[in-house]
Amino acid sequence: MEQRTKLLIGGSWTEGHDRFETINPATEEVIARVEEAGPAEVDAAVRSAREAFDNPAWRDMDVHRRAELLWRLADLVEQNLPAIARVETEDNGKPLFESSKVDIPFVVANLRYYAGWADKLAGEVIPVSGPFLNYTRREPLGVVGAIVPWNFPLNLASWKVAPALACGNTVVLKPAEETPLTALLLGELALEAGFPPGVLNVIPGRGRVTGQALVEHPGVDKISFTGSTETGRIVMETAARTLKKISLELGGKSPHVVFADADLEAAVRGVITGIFYGKGEVCAAGSRLFVEESIREEFLARLAARAAKTTIGDPMEATTRLGPLVSKAQYERVLAYIESGVSEGARLLAGGKAATVEGRGYFVEATVFDEVTPDMRIAREEIFGPVLAALPFEDFDDAIAQANDTVYGLASGVWTRDVAKAHQFAAAVKAGTVWVNTYNRYDPGSPFGGFKSSGFGRDLGRQALEEYTQTKSVWVSLQ
Repeated sequence: MEQRTKLLIGGSWTEGHDRFETINPATEEVIARVEEAGPAEVDAAVRSAREAFDNPAWRDMDVHRRAELLWRLADLVEQNLPAIARVETEDNGKPLFESSKVDIPFVVANLRYYAGWADKLAGEVIPVSGPFLNYTRREPLGVVGAIVPWNFPLNLASWKVAPALACGNTVVLKPAEETPLTALLLGELALEAGFPPGVLNVIPGRGRVTGQALVEHPGVDKISFTGSTETGRIVMETAARTLKKISLELGGKSPHVVFADADLEAAVRGVITGIFYGKGEVCAAGSRLFVEESIREEFLARLAARAAKTTIGDPMEATTRLGPLVSKAQYERVLAYIESGVSEGARLLAGGKAATVEGRGYFVEATVFDEVTPDMRIAREEIFGPVLAALPFEDFDDAIAQANDTVYGLASGVWTRDVAKAHQFAAAVKAGTVWVNTYNRYDPGSPFGGFKSSGFGRDLGRQALEEYTQTKSVWVSLQ
C-alpha cells in the first residue's frame, strides 16, 4: 500500500493549508509530513460529505449493497493487515504484537459486525388510538464528524466510521495529529472497496485547527468524539452553538478491585494487563488498584515482581510488551506525574524511570506505587501512561466507596471467587463497563461508554446505531 499524506476529500487526494510532522516515538525520527486541513479544507470536506449524502448513489443505495461495501472494506483491511499494523506501531509506538494480534483484527471484526446491521435497521408499527396506521422509520442523521484520539488510531476510528456508514450517513474523519497515517490508509481502502466519493473523507490536522473547524461547521449534523474530558467539554460547548447531536467517550480513572478470595495469580495477570497494555495509554486503564488489606503485602509483592519483568524494547520486536509513549509531550507528562507521586509520599515498588532503546525513544518503565492516599494526584487524575496507584481497603463497602470516589466512570474491574459479591459490585460501581475476573475485554457486539465525566453515548454494539440514526413517526389515516 502507498502511504498517503494528503487529505481525502470527495474521493480525491488534495493538499491542505499547511503540513505537520508525524514522529516515530521509538526512534524520535520523522515518519512523514502530512497535509493539515484548515477551515477551507474542512468546509470542502463537509460540503463533499453533504453532496454524497444527498446523492442517490449513496442515499438510495440498496441496504444489502451498503453491507457488501462494509464487508469488502473489512476484507481489504484484513488482506493488508500486516502492513497496516506496522504503520500503526511506527506511528503510535505500541508493540507490533498489540497492533497485529489485537487492534487491527478488531477493526476487521467491527466492520463486519456493522456490515451485518446495515440491512436490519427496522422501524416498528405502533398501536395507536383511532383509525390510523402509525409506524416509525430509522433514518440517518446526515454528515457525521468523527474525531478520534491517538491511543488506538484505526481501532477507534472503526468504532465510529463503521456504524455511521452502516446507518447511511457520510463521514468526515479527523484522526489525531500524532497518529494520522492508518486513517489515511482506511480512506484509500474505502475508495478501493467502492464507496462513492465523499462518503468517507479523511482530514488530518491539529485539534485547535482542524477539530475546532469541524465542530463549529454548521453543515455537520453529529460529532462523535473520543478524547480527554477537558477537550470533551470544549466540544460540547462548541457543538451547542449549532445544536449538533454529540456523543462523547472521555477519560477515566478506573478502579481495579482485588478481594482476598480472588485467584491471586490470575488477578496479578489481569492487573498487569489492565494498566500496562497499550503502555497505559488507554482510557479504560485500571489505573487505581484497590487491594483488600489482608492480602495487600503478598499481592503487591507479586505484582511488583511481574511489573519489573515487563519487556521494554523496539516495538517492532515480537517480544516487546511495553513500547514508547506516543509523543515527547506525553512522555514528559507521565514523568511529571511520577515525580508528583514521589514528592507527595507514595512509595515506588517498581519502575518510575525513563528508559531508552539504543539511546532513543519516549519510553517509561512499568511503574507501581504503594502507600497512595486518595488525595494524591496520581490517585485522582488521569495519567494516561504505565503508572499504577495502589490503595488498600477493608471490606466491600469500603471498596465501593473508594471505587466511586472519582469524577470519572468509564470502566472498572473486580476479582473474586464469590459470584454474589461480583454481581453486587457490578450493580454498585458507577462505571459504564464492569469486568469480572478479567480486564480490557472488548467485542463489537458489546456497548462501551462512560458514566459521569467519562461522557455519554455508546460506541459498539446495537446501542451505537442509536447514535447515528433519528426516528421518524409516520401517521396514515385509514378512513
